[in-house]
Amino acid sequence: MVDELIKSSLATVQMGVAKADGKLTLTTTALSFVPFNAQLGLGPYHFQRDAIISVEPAVGKGGGILPLTTDAIRITLSDASTYEFIIAMPAQWLAAFGTLAS
Repeated sequence: MVDELIKSSLATVQMGVAKADGKLTLTTTALSFVPFNAQLGLGPYHFQRDAIISVEPAVGKGGGILPLTTDAIRITLSDASTYEFIIAMPAQWLAAFGTLAS
């Protein structure tokens, strides 16, 4: 099976108060985030699609606590770890995940 590109765009990963801009890419087999500045320690991340148990809307926060935008998604993996990405048009990303979208 060929790994086909489904969706790709600029995104910001948010881990508490820390954020890093980069590129989020969804393929038929994986989700990847590659930061523009890898020295910040937030990525790169590579998740197999079968390890993703849920994808849901989230809220991007300023300082890790103040809600700033609803343009975000939360990815939950089978090991219960979560990753939040601030992205344009999150509804399109949820749809791109298909049956995983909540």
